[in-house]
Amino acid sequence: MKICDAILEYKQYLVVEKGLSQNTIENYLRDISHFQKYIEKEFEIYHIEKIERDHIYQYLKKIHPMSERTIQRHMVSLRQFYIFLVKENRVKINIMSYFDIAKKGQYLPEVLTVEEVSQLIQSVQVNDAISSRNRCMLELLYSSGLRISELCYLTLYNINLQKRFVKFMGKGNKERIVPMNQVVCHYLKEYIEKYRPLLCKEIKTQYLFIDKKAMPIKRDNFYHILQNLVKKSGIKKHVTPHTLRHTFATHLLENDADLRAIQEMLGHKDISTTTIYTHISKKKIIEDYTRAHPRVSKKEG
Repeated sequence: MKICDAILEYKQYLVVEKGLSQNTIENYLRDISHFQKYIEKEFEIYHIEKIERDHIYQYLKKIHPMSERTIQRHMVSLRQFYIFLVKENRVKINIMSYFDIAKKGQYLPEVLTVEEVSQLIQSVQVNDAISSRNRCMLELLYSSGLRISELCYLTLYNINLQKRFVKFMGKGNKERIVPMNQVVCHYLKEYIEKYRPLLCKEIKTQYLFIDKKAMPIKRDNFYHILQNLVKKSGIKKHVTPHTLRHTFATHLLENDADLRAIQEMLGHKDISTTTIYTHISKKKIIEDYTRAHPRVSKKEG
């Protein structure tokens, strides 16, 4: 069987039988496609059963310069793919079983300071439909901690400006209600009433954030938009949409918000996922101690 056909079968399996989210499916397929391109280019192998253990080894050497987290993600994607191939009798042996997946470490996501968030958001001056949309997306990411996939597919029905909340279906088809602050509501009201109709033109759509063709903004598109905004703002950190989600949670915790409340707002199924932000906040504890304790040497500080 051709590799491309095997990937198509696997996609159908993930959608129909596993019922995974679109975001998860895209992540799996992106990694597997990366592997496919390497195998076809380097070894001119186009059939899945022709791939051998050494080909996997060479691929892992190829991606070795990537971060530990990225390598692990690629290995997990390939292992799941080969489990499927064996189950469907497309290959006889799961050659990924010969390779160990390193135990996942505790990664602390980078966050922005309050000043950096303000610097980024304030760099977007609203003067047309595009800048209004971009300002609203930034404000909402930081205000409510949404995932980028959730943000891109918001509709007008998800937004309640009067009561100041956004409601939508998160992971696992679980309804989530997250508050919005007054500033976000101000910019959203202006965008919806004044600027969004200029993007819609004659096309009817319920999607909240749209491009010039009235199509919903895609994750990749917003990633590039964000990179340009970060560069324009002068911030030197690597900022992704998820950085703003991490920043949202961290700033709430640093201002004594309840961890369970943060869990609900982020849509985490397990509280242990949310506790990573307690590790991030240890930095603030050390800074506060160094600044405030009378026995700490000023030179040490």
